[in-house]
Amino acid sequence: MHRPADQPADQPATPALTASPTTRDALLERIAAALERLAPPAPSAPDMSVADAFVWQPEGRRLAPVPHVNRVDMSLLCGIDSVRDQLLANTERFARGLPANNALLWGARGMGKSSLVKAVHAGVNAALGAKAGTLKLIEIHREDIESLPDLMGILRGAPACRFIVFCDDLSFDAADTSYKSLKAVLEGGIEGRPENVILYATSNRRHLLPRDMMENERATAINPGEAIEEKVSLSDRFGLWLGFHRCSQDEYLAMVKGYVDHHKIPIDADALRREALEWATTRGSRSGRVAWQFIQDLAGRLEVTLSEA
Repeated sequence: MHRPADQPADQPATPALTASPTTRDALLERIAAALERLAPPAPSAPDMSVADAFVWQPEGRRLAPVPHVNRVDMSLLCGIDSVRDQLLANTERFARGLPANNALLWGARGMGKSSLVKAVHAGVNAALGAKAGTLKLIEIHREDIESLPDLMGILRGAPACRFIVFCDDLSFDAADTSYKSLKAVLEGGIEGRPENVILYATSNRRHLLPRDMMENERATAINPGEAIEEKVSLSDRFGLWLGFHRCSQDEYLAMVKGYVDHHKIPIDADALRREALEWATTRGSRSGRVAWQFIQDLAGRLEVTLSEA
């Protein structure tokens, strides 16, 4: 048997080296076929017509359709009239192909930040008339932010639709560097944000990063000002900041009454006021979330089925 010149005398010949060209070609084809079987299938282009809302699943680089979005009617969101009007106008401009800003909804918990995003999406789609369904809502989870560039690539390839990419409860911890992926997508990356995509995020923090994290950066940096600029610049890339603040007692009662009227819950006005205030006192706070939790308790006690908003 012929031995290659660089093969030691005591090493057996490799079959692939001694085989005929035809045999080697067949062997390489079998290896290539085996590797193709092991490789994950290429992601198929998403069918955007199946739903108005999707959830991004980075593991398979796919958009999972959401047939029924959990949301309330915009008319039931009380006490946030100013921010509602601003977000609605911004979204309407975007849906019409006009310039619009990324939006950060920040502030008190339970005051309807995520509910407003979902309600505005539904309201604008309903107002589009013949173009209804062209505005899509894509939810990306906080822990998947690093895969945002992959999502942008997919949405960029669907120019017939316009997309609100929505991240609820967005914030970052001290050891988390994934916020840099978000910064690049918002503004500053070489590709930038696709023309048919806008980003909406909610957070309890105005600057998305904990205060002690920024103070630690200030203490350890050669130039403290530059360290703070690095952290604050993330929020600055949202052109629209909408603040949500704790509601007054009157606003809380208006929320409760709005739900009662909408769901036709039979209860005396004085009893409703008394029970609603007692509920808020036991919870130690007043908010839209607390109002809705009270309504669920009230409807359950009165054996009333809550209809869809």
